Amino acid sequence: MDLYEAIKSRRSIGRVKDEAISRETIELILEAGNWAPSHHSTEPWRFYVMRGEGRNVLAKAYGDIAVETAKPGHAADEAELRAKQGAKAFRAPVVIAVAASPSKEPQVNRSEEFAAVHAAVQNMLLAAHAAGLGAIWRSGEPMYHPIMNRAFGLNEDEQLTALIYLGYPDMPTPAKSRRPFQEKTVWIDTAAR
Repeated sequence: MDLYEAIKSRRSIGRVKDEAISRETIELILEAGNWAPSHHSTEPWRFYVMRGEGRNVLAKAYGDIAVETAKPGHAADEAELRAKQGAKAFRAPVVIAVAASPSKEPQVNRSEEFAAVHAAVQNMLLAAHAAGLGAIWRSGEPMYHPIMNRAFGLNEDEQLTALIYLGYPDMPTPAKSRRPFQEKTVWIDTAAR
């Protein structure tokens, strides 16, 4: 697939088939993420690949967070709440949690570390699309909760930045358009005095 075609045709695909993805395909996607740019060559991304019962790590974290954050009197039965929230981890046959593990070197800017991890995620989404997979970058409040960090063994300086759900598409590719880049671009060709 041509690079520009991949960029322009990639869409978030939230419904995928419960069909296995080969390890080789997953590794190609991880390799694409690994080649993202990073300031000072820190490579601050960490990948956690969940397949099969491995998705229970995410399911348990979703359930624990839901129980802890439920408003008094609004929570259903705890088991029902855990099951409902935990089911989110099984919406795709593969979920890759991507975390930022920022360098502690003094010359490194923490914001740049997160920018690098986001670039890795975009590379992964494009690689998944080129491989014929559907993918969606999920986030939301539970992803930033301390329980989620503990589920993946992250330390206090690390943070999840994406949950990439992968599978073979089970929905039509949504049509999408963008406003022309010209509407969002300022050309600065000469020095202002």
